[in-house]
Amino acid sequence: MSLQPHHDGSARYVPEQDPALGQTVPVFVRVPEDADVRQVHVRTTGDGEPRFAEATVDRTAGGDVWWRADVEVRNPISNYRFMLSGRKGYRWLNAAGLVDHDVPDSGDFKLVSYAPPPAWARDAVIYQIFPDRFARSGAADGRTAPDWAIPCDWDTPVIGRGPETPYQFYGGDLDGITERLDHLDRLGVNTVYLTPIFPARSNHRYDAASFDTVDPLLGGDAALARLADAVHARGWRLLGDITSNHTGEAHEWFTRAASDVHAPERELYYFDEATGDYESWNGVKSLPKLNWGSAELRRRFATDPDSLLRRWLRPPYALDGWRVDVANMTGRRGADAYTHEVARLLREVVADTRPDGLLLAEHGHDHTGDLDRDGWHGTMNYVGFTDPVWSWLRHGAAPVPNFLGTPGGVARRDAGAVLATMNTYRSLISWRAYVHSWQLLGSHDSARIRTVVGDAARQEVAAGLLATMPGTPVIFAGDELGLTGTNGEGSRTPMPWRRPESWDQRTFAAYRSLLALRRGERALRHGGLRWVHADADTLVFLREAPTGSVLVLARRAPGAPVRLTGLPAGENVHGDAPRPAPRPRRRGHPPRRRPHLPGLAPYLTPVVPAILRFGPTFRGFHAFRPGAICKIAGAQRAAGRGGFGRRPGRCGGRGRRSGCVA
Repeated sequence: MSLQPHHDGSARYVPEQDPALGQTVPVFVRVPEDADVRQVHVRTTGDGEPRFAEATVDRTAGGDVWWRADVEVRNPISNYRFMLSGRKGYRWLNAAGLVDHDVPDSGDFKLVSYAPPPAWARDAVIYQIFPDRFARSGAADGRTAPDWAIPCDWDTPVIGRGPETPYQFYGGDLDGITERLDHLDRLGVNTVYLTPIFPARSNHRYDAASFDTVDPLLGGDAALARLADAVHARGWRLLGDITSNHTGEAHEWFTRAASDVHAPERELYYFDEATGDYESWNGVKSLPKLNWGSAELRRRFATDPDSLLRRWLRPPYALDGWRVDVANMTGRRGADAYTHEVARLLREVVADTRPDGLLLAEHGHDHTGDLDRDGWHGTMNYVGFTDPVWSWLRHGAAPVPNFLGTPGGVARRDAGAVLATMNTYRSLISWRAYVHSWQLLGSHDSARIRTVVGDAARQEVAAGLLATMPGTPVIFAGDELGLTGTNGEGSRTPMPWRRPESWDQRTFAAYRSLLALRRGERALRHGGLRWVHADADTLVFLREAPTGSVLVLARRAPGAPVRLTGLPAGENVHGDAPRPAPRPRRRGHPPRRRPHLPGLAPYLTPVVPAILRFGPTFRGFHAFRPGAICKIAGAQRAAGRGGFGRRPGRCGGRGRRSGCVA
């Protein structure tokens, strides 16, 4: 399969990553020499009017022609796409890819001149912790369970469905997290995200009874300060979870509002003055909905000097940002449409309180209309990553519900449909919003990835995609141990600290290795995304950065080799790379190694993503077998047909742009 003309929003194609309004910036499109492209124009829509400008050839390198055009950042969001003309007419290159028909502007590339997200977020690897289920400190034994709770021993099975589910109380606390940070360090994460920590009447604490203090059951304010100190001492970040759409019915604001129609808190909620009834999240009456049309709510929540949004971002707690629960519903109710206004307000307050603060939105379905509006820095990319990865790697007969609400459970799809889904959602937002969104294999609201995919081998493929695709990887605590669960509540399993024999050490080692690889390869954190091949069972893509590029191959099942043209030699850095058969043994040489893969067909194995780092000049032949991650050297000397084993090994090639067998 030949590489196609390409552009994305990464630094290799858009050197100015944080353009200012009114600035003119260069953009580059990369076209293979043998493509039918004789002329390139860039189409922009400044102030709503389309304009065309001819691009010029900037350079020719490695068999590619690099065209350059200048784009004015005329508006806060400035759209552009490329018109590629050849012997057979013209084609469009937009954020969704190369098309031979006219397309609307919604899929154009986007330059964003709003203030950028904090720089540290591009390098973050996030570990999500559900505090009640992560770890208990010794102090937890001296606390009395509240009246709403069903006290549980640490090894009591989780009730995944039913009226008792939100009330099982295991007693995990913040000091317990502090004591277990070495585990996170061994894994390789650098950011801790806590689900809510405020007082509530449930184990999930999304029904906050106050925003003014940390739940004493978690150790109170002092425990959060200790955890923050310990996290920041390691050079890591700490994120909180705030509910902007609702409070709990026990919240002091709501109890005052419900008991007195003249209370100033009344306007913070939606009450039917005729009946006394009130709006709530999805009809759940324990979660009364906040009314963002209220100036008093905006003051208390955000703009006041000691607002709840500001207070926890300051020392001694110094949270590094917020994940915003139910951001998609915040400010929306009937004719009320305050969502974008609220997102902008919250971002301004966070930035004013600490300029490097992150504001990340939960969104369970189509988030594309809520980003790039000077509000949320990104979203939890369930629809553009989690769901497609699940549907591609889904395995096993046990039913797994689709937590996004789609009837029929998790679908089963081939890679073509998965790629189409990913590209569709990605193309409707800016590159900046995409790479600052969270990529997840699951969370406290979903089934566990191990349950979805059925075995450790497929989970390793999923983890490989998590570590190598653009965006911020998020690991739900316990996934690295192979924990299971069929739904969100059932997945909130206590960490098995006292049962280390139950840990899947192979899965932990795979996560650790892949996260180390991400840390070591700048292209995996800051590079672009260039799809080069997809068949039913295989995905292959490039991550490209000015400092070098990376090839990633993932396979869910055995299959024939795939030939890719234009790729150089490389070095295996992760996974198995067995040959289909050994080459004949030469006289005087030891026999060639044929690795045995327990439980899998010999020499045919599902693939962990394969990574090859290379420079700008494509040279050589690379023989790349299933199950390896490899680096590519830009000008490596040809050394015959290469192959990869479990250890890192070199491979070389012959012939310029002669191809890669994957």
